[in-house]
Amino acid sequence: MDSTHVALVTGATSGFGRAIAERFAAAGARVVAVGRRAERLNELAASFGDRVHPLCLDVRKPDAVFAAVAGLPPEFAAVTVLVNNAGLALGLEPAHETDWADWDNMIATNVRGLAAMTRAVLPGMVARKRGHVINIGSVAGAYPYPGGNVYGGTKAFVHQFSLNLRADLLGTRVRVTSIEPGMAQTEFANVRFGDDTKADAVYAGAEPLTAGDVADVVLYAASLPPHVNLNVVELMPTGQAFGPFTVHRER
Repeated sequence: MDSTHVALVTGATSGFGRAIAERFAAAGARVVAVGRRAERLNELAASFGDRVHPLCLDVRKPDAVFAAVAGLPPEFAAVTVLVNNAGLALGLEPAHETDWADWDNMIATNVRGLAAMTRAVLPGMVARKRGHVINIGSVAGAYPYPGGNVYGGTKAFVHQFSLNLRADLLGTRVRVTSIEPGMAQTEFANVRFGDDTKADAVYAGAEPLTAGDVADVVLYAASLPPHVNLNVVELMPTGQAFGPFTVHRER
């Protein structure tokens, strides 16, 4: 990893995205740090000087995404690594009790935003015959749980979209990886519940993954030789595993 690489990282203001942006910048790459909170982006850029370009952007707005990518400064325009990290979960209610606005927000961010950013960056990668799309999915895309409804569905999209990109990009030298973490302690639960006490309870007594753990995996995937592609990486904390099937019994 060196200054010939430009990593565009969405959701770079906190959690996985912030850690990923920091890893790439520390490794010598130039970084386009994308997020909605300008003050946090500017703070990140100040830590790494001219290696980080802060880009305040809402990925839920495709026209803004296309315009922003087309308008990147020349030294940041040739993106070699796209990390689609921006995403969120909202609520944990059963499907029939959820707020439609929460579903709409998750679909807009986790699906439409990820797809728009990929479509904006991909033609340049293909033209240059150099690039790597790294999508941050979740074990929720493979393993259902009560309250996962639309969130899990959006992450299943990320998984399948990544595999389909691999099929389309055969022969272009552009790589695609879906990285799918399990329990990780970031601001994720705080956003999901809108309540710090409830968020803290999720991790009580556990040893979850950290943002740095996931960032290390992302950097590793991106640093492999160009002929090596990690298709899917699933990671969990050692203290998390799979539960039994549930059965409802009439009494």
